[in-house]
Amino acid sequence: MKKSIALLTALAMVAGTLMACGSSTASTSGEKATEAAGNTAAENENAASTDSGSGTTSADGRTEITFWHYMSEDKEGKYVNQAVEEFNNAQDEIYVTAQYLPRDELMKQYTIGVVSGELPDCGMVDNPDHNSYASMGVFEDITDLYNSWEDASFMEGSINSCYYEGKLYGLPWGNNCLGLFYNKEMLDAAGIAVPTTWSELEAACEKLTTDTCKGLAISAIGNEEGTFQYMPWLLSSGGSVTDLTSEGSKESMSYLYGLIEKGYISRECVNWTQADAEKQFAAGQAAMMINGPWQFSGLADDAPDLAYGVAKVPKADNGEYASVLGGENVAICTGANVEASWKFLTWITSKEKSQDICKSIGRFSPRADVNVQEMFADDPLSSVFAEVMPSAQSRGPSPDWPEISAAIYTAQQEVFTGQKDVDTAMTDAQAKIDAIGSK
Repeated sequence: MKKSIALLTALAMVAGTLMACGSSTASTSGEKATEAAGNTAAENENAASTDSGSGTTSADGRTEITFWHYMSEDKEGKYVNQAVEEFNNAQDEIYVTAQYLPRDELMKQYTIGVVSGELPDCGMVDNPDHNSYASMGVFEDITDLYNSWEDASFMEGSINSCYYEGKLYGLPWGNNCLGLFYNKEMLDAAGIAVPTTWSELEAACEKLTTDTCKGLAISAIGNEEGTFQYMPWLLSSGGSVTDLTSEGSKESMSYLYGLIEKGYISRECVNWTQADAEKQFAAGQAAMMINGPWQFSGLADDAPDLAYGVAKVPKADNGEYASVLGGENVAICTGANVEASWKFLTWITSKEKSQDICKSIGRFSPRADVNVQEMFADDPLSSVFAEVMPSAQSRGPSPDWPEISAAIYTAQQEVFTGQKDVDTAMTDAQAKIDAIGSK
């Protein structure tokens, strides 16, 4: 019954997304993803069929399986493809075809695929969404396989995101969290120390904001990225996703809105992804930004000569430093070739490969037997995130997280665009979350 309700809700959300975007936009997105996938498959002599997730057998006797991911092919995706190629060359039993789809498109295809029966063998999922898709029946229960895996060793917070109702439906792929990026030259010229508290951050923004440069860039877009970016402020103030009407919760929203009202943060932040915030920072149109280590490669391409540093997200004046756990999990899909998929997934999440892959894609290994601080001891930028990672708080896990997140980012958009005041927006968001819990 729970799976049916979750699936109907998800299908309704997908339909709503298509209506909101317009059918032509959604079709174009799907066509581009399919075309890109087709081009990738055509380039591989032994490309696997993506019509179903049951696996096929190639002419040379290999079992062929597909792996869906949303790592952009011009950035992190190239390292994903390298890892898949290495796996394919390391043995002659299994051939994996990696297929890239934009994140929203991939999530939509999971929801459609669980109804049509057309799912990949295995795929990637954003860790806060894992419970939701497990509850729909998208992923296979791998509890017994995991319990018999001698090399299983993951951090508690990471592996917990893969559990649903006491059963395991995937493995952690890589973790990340948020920090404060700052332009060293701009701060030095203004005689400003790296801010550590909200008061210091506001004072720094006041000095750094000019006609052509904002003090801070954030993403407050109306999707999971917006919620992800808001979470450190919420948590540092003592707020909670279960009590958005608390003084701490409202204080965090009021603080950010105040920075927008004073012109320190662009009002366009409600339309910016985290990649857009990176573009602002790289172009010198923002002196600081909130972002994560996956942006290192983008900054290297967009502003190779930029001297910047990374620090913890400033804390509330009477609060604690806070960050939020981000990253991806991988899972075996329903109806897949479980044996072949398990061999591939345990290979890419093994201790050795986890370190290699995570380091290359700007993630931190979720494995308990990997010392992430030691991994990045000689990297002053990554070491800041490594320090923050152990205390980063997860979103959920809950099969209702997509709806909870929607309530949060909707409230943020309503406040930042002036549609509602903080009290009204947070009260309305809390009512939505309470209704979700009473279903």
